Amino acid sequence: MDIPWKDKQALEKVFQSFVGKQEQVPPMYSAIKVKGKKLYEYARKGEQVEIPVRQIEIYQIKIQQIEELKQQIVFQVSCSKGTYIRSLCEDIAEKLGTVGYMQELQRIQVGDFRIEQAVTIEQLEKGNISYLSVEKLFENKESISLERKRLHLFLNGVKLKIGKPDGVYRIYCEQKFIGLGVVNQRLLKRDIVL
Repeated sequence: MDIPWKDKQALEKVFQSFVGKQEQVPPMYSAIKVKGKKLYEYARKGEQVEIPVRQIEIYQIKIQQIEELKQQIVFQVSCSKGTYIRSLCEDIAEKLGTVGYMQELQRIQVGDFRIEQAVTIEQLEKGNISYLSVEKLFENKESISLERKRLHLFLNGVKLKIGKPDGVYRIYCEQKFIGLGVVNQRLLKRDIVL
């Protein structure tokens, strides 16, 4: 099949077919562990191993640029944790009836953090930036206040039963910011402590 470079609608249709929940086979050169070893360790030795399929979700995919002469398509993806964009590129190429690979990747957002908030190494070296505190960075997250006894357990890594939905929380004791905790299946565990 010839790639319909000039037919953006046909290309969009292929790209949009990847939106939603699906299974994805991660690349062999990845850090996923199988039988206690990372996949790339098997790959470097030329050993064959069954690669576990993962459940992923593509929330949105947008073609930004089509360069027929370079045979490149630039696109933006919003996806779930654990999605391998390298594998997505290969899958898109396969659906277009060709082969392809990822030339470049730029991560523009992780959770609530966007690339516009990032600082360069040069800015850090010059010291001409203002730092945001962890508390300020996570100000949009709900907070949990712990009394001293439970705080002691929390700080020592004990998971505390808590009636909150899964997610990241700011942790306080006597109105003092302690750090961050993560709730998973009604259990609060320590994440970042200042």
